[in-house]
Amino acid sequence: MSTETSKEFFESILGLGPDWQVSEVRLDKTSDKVTLDLSLRAGTKVACPECGKRCAIYDRNAPREWRHLDTMQLKTVLRARLPRANCPEHGPQTVRVPWADPMARFTLAFEAHAIDVLENARSTTQACDLLKIGWATADRIMERGVARGLERRKLEDLRHVGIDESERSGDRLPKAARRASEASQKSFLKGHRYITTLNDLDRGRVLEVVEGRTEEDALALWGKIPETSRATIKAVAMDMWQAFENAARRMVPGAEIVHDKFHIAKHLNDGVNRVRIEEHRRLLREGDDRLKGTRWFWLRAEDNLTDAQYESFRDIKDAALKTSKAWLIKEAFRFFWVVPKTSDEAEEYFGQWYRHTIYSKLEPMKKVARMLKERLGNVVTWWRHPITNAVSEGLNSRIQSIKSAARGFHSFASYRVRILFFCGKLDLKPRLTHSI
Repeated sequence: MSTETSKEFFESILGLGPDWQVSEVRLDKTSDKVTLDLSLRAGTKVACPECGKRCAIYDRNAPREWRHLDTMQLKTVLRARLPRANCPEHGPQTVRVPWADPMARFTLAFEAHAIDVLENARSTTQACDLLKIGWATADRIMERGVARGLERRKLEDLRHVGIDESERSGDRLPKAARRASEASQKSFLKGHRYITTLNDLDRGRVLEVVEGRTEEDALALWGKIPETSRATIKAVAMDMWQAFENAARRMVPGAEIVHDKFHIAKHLNDGVNRVRIEEHRRLLREGDDRLKGTRWFWLRAEDNLTDAQYESFRDIKDAALKTSKAWLIKEAFRFFWVVPKTSDEAEEYFGQWYRHTIYSKLEPMKKVARMLKERLGNVVTWWRHPITNAVSEGLNSRIQSIKSAARGFHSFASYRVRILFFCGKLDLKPRLTHSI
């Protein structure tokens, strides 16, 4: 292919528009790289990026390069000196080009392709290998994609959200990530830290994430959602952390708080387990090891056991043990979510369950019962808004997978970008209105 033919070929597939042309094609076989020098056509006036007015050229900046999609497995780079428009109103302004966003180091087409690869690769390391880029470049692409997605995201019809926390521990960053971070930056994950996420339960997406779990952190989290969008929220699922409740009442006063029923089940299971531990120690002193190795049985619902498991469990369940009594109290509460039909009926059912539990003389179960009674108003709301944080738990599992695949992050900002990139269901890609 002749030089002129190759220029025409690249111009036809790049879609440079009427102003730009391929002035030179340079192949470097030693580095498997193709460089395409771009220039303005003779006599072209350029548009001011502020007002769009066509102006004469003031001067030209130093040459810049943009990584583009590979050509026949050859790394392809666009190179050009960007002119500045001599705008009479705004002064000299560097023009915008059709193949890349301002300040970007890669073309729109490469960025869109990179987002596809990053979303579907097993890890960022694998994606970087496939794209032949470094961690720092991948981070920039994801950051730009998330910024683009947040700007496009619509939040006008939020109805049910969940607020959830997860504990994070420090991790050793991979070499590539360590090189990408600044030498002065300290790992935000040293020691134990928490993150808190706000999730759209109806669409299964993370809306925002902040570091920490204090009331101040929760207020900052809510503050990232526009007030007009918060006004449409009907209910918020959460655990019983007071800081979350206080922040929700302040930032979404029109929404009802729904304490997550799976979180309540965990408290009940913990109560049963504490009764079992105390009783097991007492029985062992008497030479009775009936409760040895039974922890798993007491934490499962009876109808979730297989026939063989039930046979093993039945005799000990029917024995006159405190643990059996605690388990029956826990199982009775499961019907709180089934038997009543309204919130009023739920309160009546709870009253009966509460009296029975208080009379049981099982302190761990009584402690849970008192805690639920104090917060009963946020428990019976489930009958008006039957939501849970199961979606949040699923998103948290995804977040933990992101953390494991990356083996750590050099800053919370980087971690937040990854969470929103993979769990935010954002429109990440640049708009490609031409073939480049």
